[in-house]
Amino acid sequence: MKERPIIFSTNMVQAIRDGRKTQTRRVIKPQPEWRERELNSLSSEGWAWITTKASLLHWHDIVDFSNALIEFCPYKVGSRLWVRETCHLMKRNMTTTPVVVYKADQSDPSCVSKWRPSIHMPRWASRTTLEITEVRAERLQKITEEDAKAEGVDCCPNAIPDYRHHFMVLWDSLNAKRGYDWEVNPWVWVLSFSLLK
Repeated sequence: MKERPIIFSTNMVQAIRDGRKTQTRRVIKPQPEWRERELNSLSSEGWAWITTKASLLHWHDIVDFSNALIEFCPYKVGSRLWVRETCHLMKRNMTTTPVVVYKADQSDPSCVSKWRPSIHMPRWASRTTLEITEVRAERLQKITEEDAKAEGVDCCPNAIPDYRHHFMVLWDSLNAKRGYDWEVNPWVWVLSFSLLK
């Protein structure tokens, strides 16, 4: 069975392990483009996407484009994701496997002077494996309140829940600097998953 790594922030790792996060969104690269095409002397508009595999232009009208994209999604239902998270590897001696300390488990993260960034976590140190149960493509702003809650975001206690707003804030904190902020409304892969015990 194919496995691939996926990075989550410390807060999202906690949400996954608590059972609050069962969905994630990842930016589709390259982004589809809205463009005009000529076909038999007729012009029409629709979404176009250039696949990275064959560098071919795939054109679909707005109605079926999201379904057509799934064929090219790198994530497949049934495949597994091993979670990379911020950790610290403590070596006791040269002959034993290092002890792994996970930042998501620490009430006081300052207990470790130097955390290893999640991008550098080796496969053997990962303790969390997810199985993809559903894949779809959609524009970011199409997210519903229910889906935003499944993304694991926290709402303020004693306030009217607005998971969609909190998801927007979280999304921008992670993606705005890369040019995929909420207002851009990028196309995303929507992955639903279950935590494997």
